[in-house]
Amino acid sequence: MSVTTTTHLNFRGDAREALDFYRSVFGGRTVVVTYKDAGAVGNEREADWVMWGEVVGDDGFHVMAYDVPSQLPWNLGENAFFVSVRGEDAEEISALWGRLAEGSTVVRPLESAPWAPLYGMLTDRFGVTWVLDVAASWS
Repeated sequence: MSVTTTTHLNFRGDAREALDFYRSVFGGRTVVVTYKDAGAVGNEREADWVMWGEVVGDDGFHVMAYDVPSQLPWNLGENAFFVSVRGEDAEEISALWGRLAEGSTVVRPLESAPWAPLYGMLTDRFGVTWVLDVAASWS
Protein backbone atom coordinates (compact mmCIF):
# COMPACT_ATOMS: atom_id res chain seq x y z
CA MET A 1 0.00 0.00 0.00
CA SER A 2 1.19 3.52 -0.69
CA VAL A 3 0.13 6.87 0.65
CA THR A 4 0.33 10.13 -1.27
CA THR A 5 -0.17 13.66 -0.08
CA THR A 6 -2.04 16.14 -2.22
CA THR A 7 -2.37 19.75 -1.25
CA HIS A 8 -5.94 21.02 -1.21
CA LEU A 9 -6.26 24.76 -1.73
CA ASN A 10 -9.24 26.82 -0.60
CA PHE A 11 -10.45 29.89 -2.47
CA ARG A 12 -13.48 32.16 -2.56
CA GLY A 13 -14.47 32.41 -6.21
CA ASP A 14 -10.94 32.13 -7.70
CA ALA A 15 -10.42 28.36 -7.74
CA ARG A 16 -10.91 27.93 -11.49
CA GLU A 17 -8.49 30.77 -12.30
CA ALA A 18 -5.97 29.36 -9.82
CA LEU A 19 -6.22 25.84 -11.26
CA ASP A 20 -5.77 27.19 -14.79
CA PHE A 21 -2.72 29.15 -13.65
CA TYR A 22 -1.14 26.13 -11.95
CA ARG A 23 -1.77 24.01 -15.04
CA SER A 24 -0.02 26.69 -17.12
CA VAL A 25 2.98 26.49 -14.77
CA PHE A 26 3.22 22.73 -14.22
CA GLY A 27 1.35 21.26 -17.20
CA GLY A 28 -1.05 18.33 -16.97
CA ARG A 29 -4.82 18.24 -17.10
CA THR A 30 -7.46 20.14 -15.17
CA VAL A 31 -10.73 18.67 -13.95
CA VAL A 32 -13.40 20.99 -12.55
CA VAL A 33 -16.81 20.16 -11.08
CA THR A 34 -18.97 23.18 -10.25
CA TYR A 35 -21.66 23.35 -7.59
CA LYS A 36 -24.17 23.42 -10.47
CA ASP A 37 -22.63 20.28 -12.05
CA ALA A 38 -23.00 18.45 -8.72
CA GLY A 39 -26.54 19.70 -8.06
CA ALA A 40 -25.37 21.35 -4.86
CA VAL A 41 -26.12 25.02 -5.46
CA GLY A 42 -26.66 26.80 -2.16
CA ASN A 43 -26.32 30.31 -3.57
CA GLU A 44 -27.20 31.02 -7.22
CA ARG A 45 -24.33 33.53 -7.54
CA GLU A 46 -21.91 30.68 -6.68
CA ALA A 47 -23.41 28.03 -9.00
CA ASP A 48 -20.40 28.12 -11.35
CA TRP A 49 -17.84 28.12 -8.54
CA VAL A 50 -15.59 25.07 -8.20
CA MET A 51 -16.95 22.46 -5.80
CA TRP A 52 -14.06 20.14 -6.60
CA GLY A 53 -11.15 20.60 -8.96
CA GLU A 54 -7.66 19.33 -9.58
CA VAL A 55 -4.60 19.60 -11.77
CA VAL A 56 -2.75 16.34 -12.38
CA GLY A 57 0.53 16.26 -14.27
CA ASP A 58 2.19 13.29 -15.93
CA ASP A 59 5.29 14.02 -13.82
CA GLY A 60 3.46 13.46 -10.51
CA PHE A 61 2.33 17.04 -9.80
CA HIS A 62 -1.14 17.03 -8.20
CA VAL A 63 -3.10 19.79 -6.51
CA MET A 64 -6.78 20.03 -5.62
CA ALA A 65 -8.90 23.12 -5.02
CA TYR A 66 -12.39 24.37 -4.34
CA ASP A 67 -14.30 27.59 -3.73
CA VAL A 68 -15.47 27.82 -0.13
CA PRO A 69 -19.18 28.74 -0.22
CA SER A 70 -20.12 32.09 1.28
CA GLN A 71 -22.02 30.48 4.16
CA LEU A 72 -18.71 29.03 5.45
CA PRO A 73 -15.90 31.09 7.00
CA TRP A 74 -12.89 31.81 4.81
CA ASN A 75 -10.29 34.58 4.75
CA LEU A 76 -7.45 34.82 2.25
CA GLY A 77 -4.18 33.73 3.78
CA GLU A 78 -5.44 32.84 7.25
CA ASN A 79 -4.98 29.09 6.85
CA ALA A 80 -1.31 28.41 7.41
CA PHE A 81 0.24 26.03 4.88
CA PHE A 82 2.98 25.79 2.32
CA VAL A 83 2.95 23.82 -0.89
CA SER A 84 6.30 22.09 -1.33
CA VAL A 85 7.63 21.39 -4.81
CA ARG A 86 10.84 19.36 -4.64
CA GLY A 87 12.91 18.06 -7.50
CA GLU A 88 16.38 16.77 -8.27
CA ASP A 89 17.18 19.02 -11.21
CA ALA A 90 18.10 22.68 -10.59
CA GLU A 91 17.18 23.68 -14.14
CA GLU A 92 13.68 22.24 -13.81
CA ILE A 93 13.10 23.85 -10.39
CA SER A 94 14.40 27.19 -11.70
CA ALA A 95 12.04 27.03 -14.70
CA LEU A 96 9.05 26.28 -12.46
CA TRP A 97 10.08 29.12 -10.14
CA GLY A 98 10.23 31.52 -13.06
CA ARG A 99 6.70 30.70 -14.20
CA LEU A 100 5.21 30.53 -10.71
CA ALA A 101 6.80 33.84 -9.70
CA GLU A 102 4.66 35.77 -12.19
CA GLY A 103 2.60 38.17 -10.09
CA SER A 104 4.02 36.71 -6.87
CA THR A 105 5.73 38.18 -3.82
CA VAL A 106 9.11 36.59 -3.21
CA VAL A 107 9.51 35.64 0.46
CA ARG A 108 12.98 34.15 -0.05
CA PRO A 109 14.78 34.23 -3.41
CA LEU A 110 15.55 30.96 -5.16
CA GLU A 111 19.21 30.40 -4.27
CA SER A 112 21.60 28.10 -2.48
CA ALA A 113 20.74 27.38 1.16
CA PRO A 114 22.54 25.49 3.93
CA TRP A 115 20.01 22.63 3.64
CA ALA A 116 19.52 22.52 -0.15
CA PRO A 117 21.44 23.30 -3.33
CA LEU A 118 18.52 25.55 -4.35
CA TYR A 119 15.68 26.82 -2.17
CA GLY A 120 13.10 29.59 -2.48
CA MET A 121 9.73 30.66 -1.14
CA LEU A 122 7.09 32.91 -2.70
CA THR A 123 3.46 33.80 -2.20
CA ASP A 124 1.54 33.80 -5.47
CA ARG A 125 -1.17 36.23 -6.52
CA PHE A 126 -3.79 33.93 -5.01
CA GLY A 127 -2.21 34.11 -1.52
CA VAL A 128 -0.72 30.59 -1.66
CA THR A 129 2.81 30.21 -0.30
CA TRP A 130 5.05 27.86 -2.30
CA VAL A 131 8.44 26.41 -1.34
CA LEU A 132 10.57 25.16 -4.23
CA ASP A 133 13.82 23.34 -3.68
CA VAL A 134 16.31 20.90 -5.10
CA ALA A 135 16.45 17.83 -2.88
CA ALA A 136 19.64 17.36 -0.92
CA SER A 137 20.87 13.96 0.11
CA TRP A 138 21.03 13.53 3.85
CA SER A 139 23.38 10.99 5.33
